[in-house]
Amino acid sequence: MRIQKHHPRVEKTGQSAARVWLRALRLHFVLPSILPALLGGVMAWAGGHPLNGLHLALVVIGVTVNHFGLNLVDDVLDYRHTVDLQIGGEKNFFTGGSGVLPEGLLKESRMLTAAALFFAATAGIGIYLAWTCGWPVLALGIFGMACSIFYTAPPIRFGYRGAGELGLLVNFGPVILLGSYFVQARSLAYEPLIASLVPGLLMASMILINEIPDYEVDRRAGKWNLVARFGRKAGAVLYGIGLVSAYGILILSAAAGVLSPFVLLGLASLPLAFKSLFILCRHLNDPLAMAPANLAIIKVHALTVTSMVAAYLIEVLIAAQAFIC
Repeated sequence: MRIQKHHPRVEKTGQSAARVWLRALRLHFVLPSILPALLGGVMAWAGGHPLNGLHLALVVIGVTVNHFGLNLVDDVLDYRHTVDLQIGGEKNFFTGGSGVLPEGLLKESRMLTAAALFFAATAGIGIYLAWTCGWPVLALGIFGMACSIFYTAPPIRFGYRGAGELGLLVNFGPVILLGSYFVQARSLAYEPLIASLVPGLLMASMILINEIPDYEVDRRAGKWNLVARFGRKAGAVLYGIGLVSAYGILILSAAAGVLSPFVLLGLASLPLAFKSLFILCRHLNDPLAMAPANLAIIKVHALTVTSMVAAYLIEVLIAAQAFIC
């Protein structure tokens, strides 16, 4: 039985349909899918495998539309479970869903239909790539899509059971990056696996800091993520551990020669990481004042992983120059 939501319905604001849908898709959270896909392809290229531009483009499109489906399903099911009901000035822009449902801007049925279309597109791309590149693509794709659906969908709803953070680490790190790498290389290797932990840990950190403003709402709705279970302070500690782990892997792997030394370009995001931690600790109990910290981790992820992509493009250029000479 669906819980009755006692929330005032907001009249439509006159926003264009396109703008409403863009808001529902939450584009600011989609780069964490695209960048690991690019990194996996570029790492394979730097490793001496020919780059198939079409296949790389299909991987990027596939993970993007899958993320769109995830965002829409998550929005609808959280709304049904009375999680994401805050609107306007009540909520931190980066948490609590897109807000299009409590504001009456879209219907649940339309969002679920769109999600189904996005997942169908993902499946089609995955089947094609599995047919052309090998069955591991299909295995990784099925796992990733299932996690996207059952993050909030019953009966699993692992995002409600304290496993969502780990699920995002695995899916937005190893699953996407290794899948993209395999499409190009037709094999797996430990180097992309190690590299994948960096975007994975940063994504897990992103979800942790986004759960902190929703602490009270999530507890009332029975969404028992790690922050709801253990509290805001524990969430802040886990967030810090995630950041330290990501940068630690980056530094140690470069020093050990496991990853390209140029990945240290990713340390350019450290000031933003410190900024996010400072704001988080200062405004731990103030969701609205915490918003700049939520924005900062999005920038940290984007800058760090983009720098890693650039690092392996540099390796490609160095190899090409050596070949020419």
